[in-house]
Amino acid sequence: MAAFIAPARQLLIFTRLQTRCCAFAAALLSGVALSALLPQLPVARYDLLLGYGLLLTLLFRMSGWESGRDLAVIAVCHAIGLAFELVKVSLGSWSYPEPAVFKVAGVPLYGGFLYAAVGSYVCRAWRLLDLELTGYRPRATAAVAAAVYANFFTHHWLPDFRWPLAVLLGCVTFGTWVSFGVGNTRYRMPLALSFALIGFFLWLAENIATYLGAWSYPHQLHGWQPVGIDKFGAWSLLISVTVVLVAMVRRR
Repeated sequence: MAAFIAPARQLLIFTRLQTRCCAFAAALLSGVALSALLPQLPVARYDLLLGYGLLLTLLFRMSGWESGRDLAVIAVCHAIGLAFELVKVSLGSWSYPEPAVFKVAGVPLYGGFLYAAVGSYVCRAWRLLDLELTGYRPRATAAVAAAVYANFFTHHWLPDFRWPLAVLLGCVTFGTWVSFGVGNTRYRMPLALSFALIGFFLWLAENIATYLGAWSYPHQLHGWQPVGIDKFGAWSLLISVTVVLVAMVRRR
């Protein structure tokens, strides 16, 4: 029995830490869920979510849950996400069908908070789990992450290099380990594996968010359907951009 107690205790500690890391994302997703239950209001739902996201950001900063440095990274993630949304929505990859006042080219400004939540998770995980990278190649990894981000735009006009970039990302992160602390014990895993694991949970979160009407893919406009498994791969690649940003700030 003792052989199972220690691992179970570690799992509980790890789960609690992960819950704290996901605090901003969980609060944001809860707000999306609650907004779907509200009656008809004079203020558009997307605008309410924008105000809610700003309030959450202020609350997390004032409470000390996010440092000034974390907030700067989260703001960059928000901006990068909005740029991504503006291009993708204009090309019809997905849409925000509900009306809103604070909406630019079909994209409500609250949409950037979905990417900010990912940035918040990585920042909080870095601090709460005491993450350390070994064998990390900052320039090579940053270059591939930038190419990954660019490819999500350019593949609409040029060949899609998603799979070659996935292989290249695996090559530049080969031998890179991310170690993390759970209680008094440290564990480690390949950085590429952490990308895949985070990508999987982001894909699950995307299924929940689209079910709640946060945004809609073309195949969901006449009734919700699951998000395609290909988005799991897309998130696994895109998370490299956030990790590179946070690693860059941490190194400085």
